[in-house]
Amino acid sequence: MAFTRATGKHRRPSRAVRVSANVAGIATLSAAGVVAGVAAPAFAASPDEAPRVQDTGLTQAVVLSNHVADSVDEQAEMQHGVAVKDAAQQRAENEAKEQAALVKKRSDEAKRKAEAERAKKERAAREAERKRLNTFVMPIAGSFVSTQYHASSGLWSSGSHTGVDFHAETGTTVQAVGAGTVVEAGNGGAYGNNIVIKHNDGTYTQYGHLSSISVSVGQAVIPGQQIGLSGATGNVTGPHLHFEARTGPAYGSDIDPVSYLRSHGVAL
Repeated sequence: MAFTRATGKHRRPSRAVRVSANVAGIATLSAAGVVAGVAAPAFAASPDEAPRVQDTGLTQAVVLSNHVADSVDEQAEMQHGVAVKDAAQQRAENEAKEQAALVKKRSDEAKRKAEAERAKKERAAREAERKRLNTFVMPIAGSFVSTQYHASSGLWSSGSHTGVDFHAETGTTVQAVGAGTVVEAGNGGAYGNNIVIKHNDGTYTQYGHLSSISVSVGQAVIPGQQIGLSGATGNVTGPHLHFEARTGPAYGSDIDPVSYLRSHGVAL
């Protein structure tokens, strides 16, 4: 007799099917002489005694076979469940790693952008400071030249003016025209109270006839910084600022102060 099952999802045969199959298998063994040897004594018994099924050992064999099949199925189902659980855990771990990598990537990108922006701002600040320090200004804001460079007069021992005079009342703010270091601050004879500054390009400027001085020798100054107040100290006929540009710190190294200021970007 042939057993047929519908095609589809494979499932473990039911207990009834397994029992039938086991019995059929054992019957086949009997036909081959395996069970015959076991049953042979039954035919030697008296006619009044009917053979008992349990004496053949078939029931025990069927029960044992079913027990083994159930045990195998349970192990298979348990292993399948463990495999499914492991696969799910592995997927979760992979997803967590991918998420962590994505978060780190975004954090690193944000950090790089922040560092680039900070570096850009620092460069801009340094450039602005460099320009500021290299910028020159008027020694007195909004003033004008009242006496030209190399003007002739007996008022000057050299016979000509070694600088220019800027119009200013006493007490007007006098400022450094550019960045540099103060190399002289005090009485300058005919110049009265005067200041000499050495600039970063190696040139010098001088400020004379001041009513007061607010810097000292060795002090660094920046463009537009107040260094004193205008006045009428020294050899003068009235309050003003005497301004010189020089190639050295001392008298006699003067150059045209108007051209000097213009060459440094000052419009006058």
